[in-house]
Amino acid sequence: MDIRCSLLVLYMVVIAEGGGLACNWGLQATHPLPPKIVVKLMKDNGFEKVKLFEADPEALKALGNSGIQVMLGIPNDFLAPLASSVRIAEDWVSQNVSSYISKTGVDIRYVAVGNEPFLKTYNDTFLQTTLPALQNIQAALIKAGLGRQVKVTTPLNADVYQTDSSGVPSAGNFRSDIHDLMISIITFLSDNGAPLTINIYPFLSLYADPNFPVDYAFFPTSGSNISTSSPVVDGPISYTNVFDANFDTLIWALEKNGFASMPIIVGEVGWPTDGDINANNENAHRFNQGLVNRIIQGQGTPKRNTSPDIYLFALIDEDAKSIQPGNFERHWGVFNYDGTIKYPLDLGGGNTNQTLTPATGVRYLARQWCIMAPEASNLDPNLPSSINEACTYADCTSLGYGSSCGELDVRGNASYTFNMYYQTMNQQKGACQFSNLSAITTVDPSQDSCVFKIMINLGRHEQTTSPSTSSFGITCNQDSSIAFAALVSSFIICFLS
Repeated sequence: MDIRCSLLVLYMVVIAEGGGLACNWGLQATHPLPPKIVVKLMKDNGFEKVKLFEADPEALKALGNSGIQVMLGIPNDFLAPLASSVRIAEDWVSQNVSSYISKTGVDIRYVAVGNEPFLKTYNDTFLQTTLPALQNIQAALIKAGLGRQVKVTTPLNADVYQTDSSGVPSAGNFRSDIHDLMISIITFLSDNGAPLTINIYPFLSLYADPNFPVDYAFFPTSGSNISTSSPVVDGPISYTNVFDANFDTLIWALEKNGFASMPIIVGEVGWPTDGDINANNENAHRFNQGLVNRIIQGQGTPKRNTSPDIYLFALIDEDAKSIQPGNFERHWGVFNYDGTIKYPLDLGGGNTNQTLTPATGVRYLARQWCIMAPEASNLDPNLPSSINEACTYADCTSLGYGSSCGELDVRGNASYTFNMYYQTMNQQKGACQFSNLSAITTVDPSQDSCVFKIMINLGRHEQTTSPSTSSFGITCNQDSSIAFAALVSSFIICFLS
């Protein structure tokens, strides 16, 4: 491995045949880092590959002539129109692929059609449109003369395959309700020399099952091949972590259906740092350092000993993501919302001391915070509704049980919610007025692990894109924010009673 690859390895992957780190760059933030700063952040940390979830114009322009390879995503809502017409697919490819390759120098290597479209929570919404959309995008790429240069894929959640009650990988196969569809998709991808993309989340195994063995969610400790958890024994193979077992369940499913050599990309894998009792910097460091170490070593899994392409999820936190899956959804980044470093990572895998590099050139709003006024009473009847209002439009997920701000008292909770609203609203005049309960301070109210943020000053960066004007209308998910606001408000009421 050359020194560049070893230096990089954190976020992502050493890709078969050439290496290179890969990461996911999500754009669902109220105050996103300017794309040029993000691209520099990736380059400074050695990322050579990135996955975008949508064709955001400013992000793509910033990636032009950067030397970073791009997997360009298509949101699920676009699947139906793309499936309905090859012409629509041709227009999409012309606007979002051909144009950026030829005019801006963006190195687009994959088009990811849809994002986990077969999740059971979608109630079969995308079952009929995913494959036709794939076929039409492929046809459009061929017509544009890009059939060899750009490959199609579709990122799927690991729930598209499963094992039986034994829980061993060798019993793996595709879900019975989508088995035939999966074989049709895999056949199509294989015929076109395209990879299958799978998202694997050991954290979610731990999140979903309180009895899940904690150590099994992580990779074995450094210098040891054995986890402290009891391994899962599958014939001659002992699995010491859920990532290997999950990946090999897929390999078994592919082998049983005649696709033993199918190329695979791990489209998302990572660990969040807030929003759940198991989501913290310590666990994220433990998981991602273990991931980095095995990438540096080129370690595969028992069934496939070559390291797959792995895109770390995610590069940066996103405070406007839906929290329907959980409050942790906004905290997957290895970097904070502003490109600062959350926790140390040795990118040399223990062989050298090669650490992360933070973003540079970031401009912030004024150094001031909105807090609960010293003279305000905890028993003020307007307090619960004020907190509810603040958390409806701002990210309060760090206040949940087991989260970084979960141990604040009543005044601390109120101050945190007021400040998040104030910052989200760009510190505008009137944004720190909550029924005479709030006041502005220049003294940082942060407490221990609970950081009271100051947002990025979007107006002070060149060519920034406001979330409200992005190509896909990214805004804060108000429905989930309202639900969480009610939860926080109920917590405060309960605390006071």
